[in-house]
Formats: sequence, C-alpha cells, structure tokens
Amino acid sequence: MTLEDLYRMLCSGHVQAQGVIDTLDVPLVVLDQGFCVGAANPAFLDAFGIERDETIGQNLFGLGNGQWDIADLRTLLADVVPKAAAVIDYRVTHDFPGIGRRTVLVGARRLAPPGGHGKDVLVTFEDVTERDRADAEMDVLLSETRHRMRNLLAVVRALAGQTWTEGRTGEEYRDAFLGRLEVLVRAQDASLAGGSAADLADLVGRTLEPIGADRARVEPGPAVRLAAAQVLPLGLILHELTTNALKHGALSAPGGTVKVIWDVQTAADGATLVLDWREEGARRWRRRPGVASAPA
Repeated sequence: MTLEDLYRMLCSGHVQAQGVIDTLDVPLVVLDQGFCVGAANPAFLDAFGIERDETIGQNLFGLGNGQWDIADLRTLLADVVPKAAAVIDYRVTHDFPGIGRRTVLVGARRLAPPGGHGKDVLVTFEDVTERDRADAEMDVLLSETRHRMRNLLAVVRALAGQTWTEGRTGEEYRDAFLGRLEVLVRAQDASLAGGSAADLADLVGRTLEPIGADRARVEPGPAVRLAAAQVLPLGLILHELTTNALKHGALSAPGGTVKVIWDVQTAADGATLVLDWREEGARRWRRRPGVASAPA
C-alpha cells in the first residue's frame, strides 16, 4: 500500500465518520484532550442556535456565554479519558443565548478506535426541558386527583351518614342513598364542565333530567356561576324537592308538573340568588317556599 493509498483511506474514513455524526439527530460534539471541539453535528448547532465556525476549534467551556463552564462538568469530563469512565445524564440548567432557559442532560464516552485507545471524547446533549415541564404538570395533576378523591370519598361518607334511616327498610335506605349519590355525580359533572365553578342552569337541567321535559320545566333567569362549595348543597336541595314531589307532590299525580325559576336580587350587602320551585298538579296548584343561596 502506497502512502497515497493510505492517505486516501484515511480521508475516506474521516468523511464516513463525519457523515455518521452529521446524520444523527442527537446533538453531539467530539472533543480532543484539551476539550476543544473537533466536530459538531447539525443537531447540536441547531439545538443551541450557534454557527459551525463559532464552535469548531473552540473550547467547550468557552462556547456561548460559558454555559458549559461548570466545575463539576469539567471534573467529570476530565475523568473520561484517563479512567475510561463515562458521564451519564449530568443535568445542566442554564439560560442559553437565543433559546432561553433550558435543562440539558449531558453524556460523554471516550471514543475507542479499532486497535487502540482513543483520547477523543464524544459528548451528547439531550434537551429535557419540555419533558420536565410535562412531568411537573403530571405530578400536579396526580396530586390534585388524589386530593379530590379524598374529598369525594369524604363527601360520600357524609352522604351515607346523613341519609335518614329511622323508620326505613334497608331497601328504602339504599334507594335514598343511591339517589343522593346520583346527585353527587351530577354535581361533579356540572363542576367539571365549568372548571371549579358550575353554571346554575346546567346544574338544574342535570338534576331534573330524569323527570323528563314534559313534567319538569325550567325557565332560566340571569346567568349564575356557582362556586364549587355551592354546587353539591344546591343539587341536594333540588334532589330532595324532586323526591318529595314524586312521592307526595305534583309529580305523584298524573299530569302534574314542576317549574323552576330564579332571579338574582341585589342589595347593599351583596347579591342573593332566589330560586322558586313551583308544583302544579291536575287539580291543584302548589308553590313551595323559594330557596335562597347567598352570595350569588
């Protein structure tokens, strides 16, 4: 093999190696013994918004505004060559020029060319900023879910304890409890549909839905947003009124109907919601006292 053939082989090998580096979509650089950048792939340049001529031949710790000039990282990389060690997922959080605050996992391994022990180091960079943000949001969501589940179970226990038992059979208690539990489900649906609050018209509609539109009429008043703490109590009130109407009131008679209307009364000390539950039977018209919830 002539010197020219050897030179051509070396050039070919270099081109192939550079091609492999440029093809990878993982940001990476190759450093020499002095931590100067010998090669950087397009993914690295794009990820950190820098030009190739600002990178090649420059010391890693001097790039940009010195974002990699970290004492621990210097020590870790210095140990890679003599000890054949590896840096795995070293976390760097920094305000990078042009791209803002990012969190990057740095990994490094010594290059081992065939038949020898190389002294160059391959350094990879994984931007995990969005992943960390998503993980943090998931942690908050799980924490909120656990909190809501504890609250929900506490409410279910309270419903079971507050459901009247005296003079009732087991079957009657079951039906009463399940009815109140259904109110809780509908109240939760109304709250979830409107965020932490709920729309009064939506809550009334969900509560009266089982009766049917032919026997329950809703005449919406002003738009009212109920606080989370108001949704379940008002839902239970409407449920009890519906139960009484089915057992003893207008809905117990053929052709009987109920009508729900409301208004908001404003005074110097705030606004008050006044809700009227009206029952009309086949032979008589019945009006129950209005239900008020303040403040509206």
